[in-house]
Amino acid sequence: MPTPSELSRAETWRLLLLVGAGLSVLVNTFQGDGAPLIASAALASISFAVAFSMIRWLGPVFIKAGLKGKDMAKPRKPEIPETMGAVCAVVYLISMIVFIPFAFYKDIVAATSGGGNRDVVIGDPHVETGRFLHRFPHGKLALYLSGLLSLQSVVILGIGDDLLDIRWRHKVLIPAFASIPMLIVYFVDFGVTHVVVPVPLQPYIGAFIDLGWLYYVYMAAVAIFCPNAINMLAGINGIEVAQSLVIAILLLFNDALYLAPFTPYPHPATDSHLFSIYFLLPFIGVSAALLCHNWYPSKVFVGDTYCYFAGMVFAVVGILGHFSKTLLLLFVPQIFNFLYSTPQLFHIIPCPRHRLPRFQPSTGLLDTSMTEWTVPPSPLIATGLDLLHTLRLIRIVKNQEGQIVESTNLTILNLWLVWMGPMREDRLAWHMVGVQILCGLFGLFVRHRLALLVFNVDNRTFESVV
Repeated sequence: MPTPSELSRAETWRLLLLVGAGLSVLVNTFQGDGAPLIASAALASISFAVAFSMIRWLGPVFIKAGLKGKDMAKPRKPEIPETMGAVCAVVYLISMIVFIPFAFYKDIVAATSGGGNRDVVIGDPHVETGRFLHRFPHGKLALYLSGLLSLQSVVILGIGDDLLDIRWRHKVLIPAFASIPMLIVYFVDFGVTHVVVPVPLQPYIGAFIDLGWLYYVYMAAVAIFCPNAINMLAGINGIEVAQSLVIAILLLFNDALYLAPFTPYPHPATDSHLFSIYFLLPFIGVSAALLCHNWYPSKVFVGDTYCYFAGMVFAVVGILGHFSKTLLLLFVPQIFNFLYSTPQLFHIIPCPRHRLPRFQPSTGLLDTSMTEWTVPPSPLIATGLDLLHTLRLIRIVKNQEGQIVESTNLTILNLWLVWMGPMREDRLAWHMVGVQILCGLFGLFVRHRLALLVFNVDNRTFESVV
């Protein structure tokens, strides 16, 4: 009988077969032009197997190092390994580094005498100009490496946060520093800062408006928001990874719409969406492996590292893939959760360190967690809380004098429990996954159908606009 930190015989054989299949596919891709899309899918399967195994093996090591936490939503509050998102992030980064030759194999062969030109005699002029390296897409490589560098930076900062337990108000800008490499490359290689104006407004301000430096502020804000938004919608087993997987799969579906046969080839946006796919496939692989261990009942915690890492993956593909507005349409639950939380984030309402739903030992269900009012709220705030209570957007408790002494913590998880009543942890997680899927599908419908009400065309057509 294997210990909890060991793989069973069946798991070992399945993972070995998965790795073997992935390696065989990778080797076969070199028979043609590198087939980067197939190679990325193969690396995703290998990343799943490696991450799944490493999480299992490293659990006791993390606990021994003090990286552990109590699962507060369980009767006995067991201690389980924490910061396992760092394992997934490292596996992902290695996978993306290994993928570089596959992504540019065709270009490397065409640009070097050691590849497709091995039988051609190279003259001095070509040697002096670096063989045929002028044919190599250096801009695409810079784009890829800048995204990778931003991810490496945010992973390092995320691990530091997990180790030092930095306060939220101090760590909120961490992703901004990590986004600097990709913003610099965007500025050098693209520098496009104009946006399309909706058709009804075009007679007044023109078809395009140049935002200038404000566009970079917007992209930095996206890079800050995405990681922190994933981190804020947390508190129950599996929710951080599950919401990230749903967003990644929906982004993958959106990327596929720009490839043949859905869109005529070649399409101006094809390369950008292939870039996105290359970053998303291995992410889906490692996240699926993490979810296998983090879903209810969780055997590991993901830590803030995973939230930063996942959010930055989305920021990278959204910004460098030129579809950041589409990305935000898939973050509707996270945007709502942030706006709903603002009174506590800005301490208009008392904000405890942890706002996760409260576990009821007598029933085994989760219910809303409450924040205590040590000092009664001002009449204006009390009136607002009463109104929200009437609208069933919060739940309040009053003392005999009619003063508010408790109110629910303002998170979407607590709000759902206000609406639906106490429920099991896994059921709450499934409800949130359903909300994420429905909102994401509606976001894509808005992007590709309802947007035509205010824009001339969808950019999946050749008369595309940014």
